[in-house]
Amino acid sequence: MSETSLARRLAAEALGTSFLLAAIVGSGIMAGRLCGGNVAIALLANTLSTGAALIVLIAIFGPVSGAHFNPAVSLYCALRREISPATAFFYAAVQFVSAIVGVCAAHAMFGSAIFELSQKLREGPGQALSEFVATFGLIATISGATRFRPRLTPFLVGLYIVSAYWFTASTSFANPAVTVARSLTDSFAGIAPRSAPAFIAAQLMAALAGFCIFGWLFAREARPVPAQEFEVSVAPRTT
Repeated sequence: MSETSLARRLAAEALGTSFLLAAIVGSGIMAGRLCGGNVAIALLANTLSTGAALIVLIAIFGPVSGAHFNPAVSLYCALRREISPATAFFYAAVQFVSAIVGVCAAHAMFGSAIFELSQKLREGPGQALSEFVATFGLIATISGATRFRPRLTPFLVGLYIVSAYWFTASTSFANPAVTVARSLTDSFAGIAPRSAPAFIAAQLMAALAGFCIFGWLFAREARPVPAQEFEVSVAPRTT
């Protein structure tokens, strides 16, 4: 990835983030129309589409940009010095813009108004805590997967998000760009703009906590040099 130009990395982040939001919002609209008011079935459909899309998008764009699609992940990587602060800034800017483009694309596909504001309130301490837990777990998954099972990273991240949709009260946004973009859809996947700041604050706090904890937990330990490597072999002197 280090040999890939910044322009190509930003293009990968833009395409991946746009497709991710199109999958989240598009499947939410489809589920809302087909499930006859059954929220559980609609959430299941939304979950499966999002998880499947994540697996594919990370697999194909990961070798180019790292497949962050998430300012919290880019922040974590910048803190880890895996990318520069400037690159993290550009990544985040592209992610926010592309997430909104993805929402607009989903609206256009389903004949909805291109620009909307969500009316779906997601408020309260439990919701904010859910976003902290969801994002913290996502950072754990990414950190552990890239450290120990890099080839499985797309599947592990996708599976984690599928699970987190159901074990968190917020349905696991875990992404500031996703949160902002989903405030612009008045569909099943939406979040009211007034609810978004608490989500974003919790997500960024979780990224910082993840850096502190998983940067230590999954660090590569210095291997002790065997004692014999310090020994100097001296040939016996002959007189």
